[in-house]
Amino acid sequence: MALRDVKVCLLGESGVGKSSIVMRFVSDKFKQALESTIGASFMTKTIFVDGSTYKFQIWDTAGQEKYRALAPMYYRGSAAAIIVYDVTRETSFQAVKSWVHELHRHGPAKIVIAIAGNKCDLEDLREVREKDAQDYARDIGAIFCETSAMTAVNVAELFDAIEVHT
Repeated sequence: MALRDVKVCLLGESGVGKSSIVMRFVSDKFKQALESTIGASFMTKTIFVDGSTYKFQIWDTAGQEKYRALAPMYYRGSAAAIIVYDVTRETSFQAVKSWVHELHRHGPAKIVIAIAGNKCDLEDLREVREKDAQDYARDIGAIFCETSAMTAVNVAELFDAIEVHT
């Protein structure tokens, strides 16, 4: 049984739920109010799929602008990047395009990009249409799914899709 390390970096604006997605995936927990990440945090999770073992090394980067210059240090050498936006904040979706551009310019050549629209449980507050985000992801060849770290919708599926593409 081979062990495969998969380095994954989460990128996106502050408050979109990057840390909540990681916490939900790694420990199946959700905290309503998490403190802002400073710099980055690191967690791991090992999963077994079809006789293979995958160890996800997850770098959760800070979303505040003052830490943005540190991001290349974390996505360098990554097999995948998950760019997270908040479906209730259009501005956070617009920021996804900037992250994609940066990854294409400075990231690893074969990095798998996933776009995650988080907080899909807040349908009544939605500002970003799922179809618009889906179309954008398809146009750039990225994985796409909407997630809810609070209710656990599609969080495991997001990481499963990354595992399949790396």
